[in-house]
Amino acid sequence: MDFDLIVIGSGPGGYTGAIRAAQLGLKTGIVEKYPILGGTCLNVGCIPSKALLDSSEHYHFLEHEVKNHGVDVGKIHLNLSKMIERKNKIVSELTGGVNYLMKKNKIEKFQGHAQIISPNEIKVNSKTVQTKNIMIATGSKPRALPFAPFNKTNIISSTEALSLQKLPKSMMVIGGGYIGLELGSVWKRLGVDVHVVEFADRLCPALDLDLSRALLKTLKVQGLNFYLSSKVTHVDSKGKKVEIVFEQDDKSQKLNGDIALVSIGRIPYTENLGLKNCGIEVDEKGFIPVNSKYQTLVPSIYAIGDVIGGAMLAHKAEEEGVAVAESIATGHGHVNYKTLPSVIYTWPEVASVGLTQEQVKEQGMDVKIGRFPFTANGRAKALGCTEGFVKIISDKNTDEVLGVHIIGPRASDMIAEAVIAMEFSASTEDIARGFHAHPTLSEVVREAALSVDSQARQI
Repeated sequence: MDFDLIVIGSGPGGYTGAIRAAQLGLKTGIVEKYPILGGTCLNVGCIPSKALLDSSEHYHFLEHEVKNHGVDVGKIHLNLSKMIERKNKIVSELTGGVNYLMKKNKIEKFQGHAQIISPNEIKVNSKTVQTKNIMIATGSKPRALPFAPFNKTNIISSTEALSLQKLPKSMMVIGGGYIGLELGSVWKRLGVDVHVVEFADRLCPALDLDLSRALLKTLKVQGLNFYLSSKVTHVDSKGKKVEIVFEQDDKSQKLNGDIALVSIGRIPYTENLGLKNCGIEVDEKGFIPVNSKYQTLVPSIYAIGDVIGGAMLAHKAEEEGVAVAESIATGHGHVNYKTLPSVIYTWPEVASVGLTQEQVKEQGMDVKIGRFPFTANGRAKALGCTEGFVKIISDKNTDEVLGVHIIGPRASDMIAEAVIAMEFSASTEDIARGFHAHPTLSEVVREAALSVDSQARQI
């Protein structure tokens, strides 16, 4: 065999799994159909969106908040091309870093479309490569509305929304999930009139209901417009304008704007991979079925990340890629999905790990709930962002932490404490007894833990 493992796809799941395989002594190769490594996350997903989110936050801060700090500035001018250029530079540096890591770990790269020929063979362009194992990590792509395919000009996906060359006057976001809310926030801060149409009766339905409600409230204050419980039935590009028609309360309504951003989820990318050559069928949603070791029906062919379903998160794919590499090399690989965090990078940020209040209720669990607001935190006041709270759910009998939900400044960083606590089956008392430096935002986590037993000290 030419290789011990060939990875198809160079996103976070693919390249991280390849690195771990190489560290464990497996001769590893990686295939990427595009000239640049990094997959959706680095090129048109996580990284560029966060670059624009941070840039737009700076712009909004200078325009609306900096005066509260005693700093007077003149008229603010938006240089959109410079902002996009900065985003592209960050992407280039990180994708170049992945390229370096492949060389460092002696992972052979193949550029082109991979097709599986047999359980131990793939074809890249015209070259056939033999391998003991194959890992499919091809990720996903934006889902289009069946009646409104992307035209990449005024009916766009998140990919195009990251590289707009001109500031539109208005944007209609179809879908109130994390992608639509993050990108809607970017363009709203820069002066675009943003309208969000969501089919469900709440934003981000998987969120704890308290967080979903709080997020809706704060985004409304920021000026985003929302239409919940609304089903889009028609999208029509009319020259430079777009019209969308949706049903709300059994009434038909219309919105007109410059751009319709469709963010209704993503679908797994499994086209033309040659799965049927090995008898592998996808399920009704297009996902590849796997067992607990991420093996498909063919034991030598594994699949991870967005192509197998579950939360479509880069860090989930990374851990699954590592688990596959360790399983091949040592026979053991594991991912603890109970401690899988999720983050929405609006401002304030939203972060969660573990069970929601609705889930524990559905499961009939006896729980205790603690909650503490950022309004009572000194560092939050100094930062000028006191919106939000930390909510902790624990088992009523054992005090074990079952879920932690945060909406507030830097929630994306703060959730790590909760993940580690839950990984070690910590109790709220464990969190409450641990030192938390003062003044820090993390003190809100400690106070929420104390609040579980009505012992919060700062309120």
